Amino acid sequence: MTTFVARRWAVGTLAALATLAMAPGVQAQAVKTVGVTAIVDHPALDAVRKGVQDELKALGWEEGKNLKLSYQSAQGNSATAGQIARKFVGDKVDVIVAVATPSAQAAVAATKSIPVVFAAVTDPVAAKLVKSWQPSGTNVTGASDALPLAAQIDLLLKVKPGAKRVGYVYSPGEVNSTIVLKELKAELAKRGMTVAEAAAPRTVDIPSAAKSLVGKADVIYTTTDNNVVSAYESMVRVAEEAKLPLVAADTDSVKRGAVAALGMNYYDLGRQTGKIVDRILKGTKAGAIAPEVGAKMSLVVNPGAAEKQGVKLPEALIKEAAEVVK
Repeated sequence: MTTFVARRWAVGTLAALATLAMAPGVQAQAVKTVGVTAIVDHPALDAVRKGVQDELKALGWEEGKNLKLSYQSAQGNSATAGQIARKFVGDKVDVIVAVATPSAQAAVAATKSIPVVFAAVTDPVAAKLVKSWQPSGTNVTGASDALPLAAQIDLLLKVKPGAKRVGYVYSPGEVNSTIVLKELKAELAKRGMTVAEAAAPRTVDIPSAAKSLVGKADVIYTTTDNNVVSAYESMVRVAEEAKLPLVAADTDSVKRGAVAALGMNYYDLGRQTGKIVDRILKGTKAGAIAPEVGAKMSLVVNPGAAEKQGVKLPEALIKEAAEVVK
């Protein structure tokens, strides 16, 4: 009799719990938490974050209902990036989205269990986030903003025909920037061209680094180096004064004064990253998802900036552009 009563009590309790779970106003689905960290705030990285948020919302993840999303910027400080990553680990978030290489490296160093989804990382293998472009089998995956350099150099030569020396300002502490420098040297050498490099360890070093290229370069190429992009207006001032055209890999930089860019659409890269986060929140292991490369590139030109920097863009290039900045 005692066993029979116990069974009836258990069944009744389970039924009551099921009724309660379905009752109006009761949260049936557990709230998932996503921590988003970026090394710094600038238009490209902000666009990635917005893309992630919009994609998650489109896929049914609504903040305040079944999703809690937290964002923190390291303000360009790698030590702060580490603190943010450790805080997210302490908060036991379900997924960490790490935007840009330094933040991704900090997140991967902070946890081997919480899924880490990187975004806007040029070379995740060189950055030691994953061992290859195959599914990692670890807690790490993500979406890269790697660009084909040959097409970038083609654009440089359309902007400045006959250019032989390409200026390159970069942060020596950013793996993505040093990797691009190495690849740029190799690709330019195939065409009988050279790199004039200028290291800028801090954001405040950007203007002097850019000025050091005057007389040494025919055109300046800027990548998605976070320090450089954060201080892009200072690069533009030097370019205008020296009549030295700026060609970017970041399309948002064209609106800020670059002559042209053939680059990743960072909002679309964020949407692509959001799809990966959604799969993980729904149960797929991060290590079962192969790292991806951004799927969409676009050409953006700025004829007005070109004139200020001493060049005139070919009409064919302007017609080819997906966007012409006025």
